[in-house]
Amino acid sequence: MYFYIFIVWLASLFGHRKARALFSGQREALDYLRTHLLSAHPHNERIWIHVASVGEFEQARPIIERLRREHPDVQIVLTFFSPSGYNLRKDYDKVDVVTYLPFATRRNARAFLDCVRPDKAIFVKYEFWPAYLKELKKRAIPTYSISAIFREKQLFFRWWGKPYLRLLNTFQAIYVQDQRSADLLLKHGINHVSVAGDTRFDRVHAIAKQAKQIPQLERFVEGREKVIIAGSTWEPDEKLLARYIETHPDVALVLAPHEIHEAHLHRIFQLFEGRYVRYTESTMKNLDMVRVLVIDTIGLLSSIYRYGNIAYIGGGFGVGIHNTIEAAVFGMPVIFGPNYKHFREACALIDAGGGFSVRNYSELERILDQSDDEHRQQGALSAAYVQSELGATERIYNQLFG
Repeated sequence: MYFYIFIVWLASLFGHRKARALFSGQREALDYLRTHLLSAHPHNERIWIHVASVGEFEQARPIIERLRREHPDVQIVLTFFSPSGYNLRKDYDKVDVVTYLPFATRRNARAFLDCVRPDKAIFVKYEFWPAYLKELKKRAIPTYSISAIFREKQLFFRWWGKPYLRLLNTFQAIYVQDQRSADLLLKHGINHVSVAGDTRFDRVHAIAKQAKQIPQLERFVEGREKVIIAGSTWEPDEKLLARYIETHPDVALVLAPHEIHEAHLHRIFQLFEGRYVRYTESTMKNLDMVRVLVIDTIGLLSSIYRYGNIAYIGGGFGVGIHNTIEAAVFGMPVIFGPNYKHFREACALIDAGGGFSVRNYSELERILDQSDDEHRQQGALSAAYVQSELGATERIYNQLFG
C-alpha cells in the first residue's frame, strides 16, 4: 500500500491528472470528514457505504435511497476510491457526506473510523481493503459485502492468497450475485454467504420507468425502420459501426461515446463525415438530413436506449464491456465485443438469447442484418432476463435494515 501511494504521488508530480486528483483527494479526506461530520445528532445511527467508482455506486444507490426514504434520521457516509466516481457524485444529496476513502493504511483506518464512528459498514462488489476490514472487525462493527461476485482465479483462491481468503471472515455477511460465487466460497470454508442477486438490475429497472422524453431523439428516429443505439463506445467500436453505416443507407445510428472530449469527438466526426450531427447542435431541421446523431453530452444514455431497435455496447475490444443491462431493460438485443467473460450479465444475456458477442465486422453485420422479427424476439428475451433478476435490493435491505 505504501508503495502504491508512492507511485500515485510520483505520477501526480509528472502531471497525471487522475493521479493528482486521487492523491489530493485522499490526503484531504480526513480533514473534510472532521469538518463536515458535525455531531448535530450524535445518537443517530450512522451507516458507512464504500464504493470504488460509478458502477459500484449504482449498485449501492437502491439501498441508499430506500434507507433514506424509510429512515430519514440515519446518517449516511459515502466514500469513493476513484476520482471519476467521486467527481460525478460528490453532490449526491441522498447522503450526509461524500468523500474519498483515505488510503488503506492502518493509521488511516484508525483515524477514519475514529472520525466516522459507523454503526454498520457496507462494501460494494470488489472492495476488500485489509486495513479497514481488520480495524472494523477489531471494533466489532458489523460489516457487509453486497452485490459481490467471486471467480476461481481471484487471489482469494490461489495458494498464496490464504491471508486474503481469511480476510473474508471479517464480514458478518457476504451477499453475492450468483450461486457460482456462493458455491466457490462454501468450497473454501466461507459459510456466511447468501445469494441475493445484483442490485443494479433494480436500479436500471427504476431508471427505465423514469426515462426522459428527448424531443431530438423522437424527431431523429421518426420514420426510420432500424435504429442502432451505441453506448459507451471506444474507437474500435466506432470503426466497426462506421463501416456498417457506410454500406447500409437505410440504417440510423445514435452514438454515445464513452469519452466526449474534443479529440475523441473529432475522430468520430472524421469517421462519419457528411452523415452526422452533434446532439448539442441538432435542430428539428438538420436531424432529418443525417443518419448519425452523436451524443456529445453526459447523462442521457439511460434514456436514449428506448428509442432504438438494437443496442451496441462499447468497451468489448478493450479492457471490458460497459453496462449491458441498461439497454436490455428496454427489450433490445444487445451486441458487444469479445472481452465480456468477466461480466456475469453479459454471459447470461448470451445464454438467454438476447445478447451477442462479435469479434469482427462480418459477425457484427450478420447480427445487425437479421430481420426485425428476429430482433424483436431477441429483445423480448433480454427484457425477460432483466425481469428475472429483480429483487436484490429488497432481499439485502430486509437483512440489513428490516
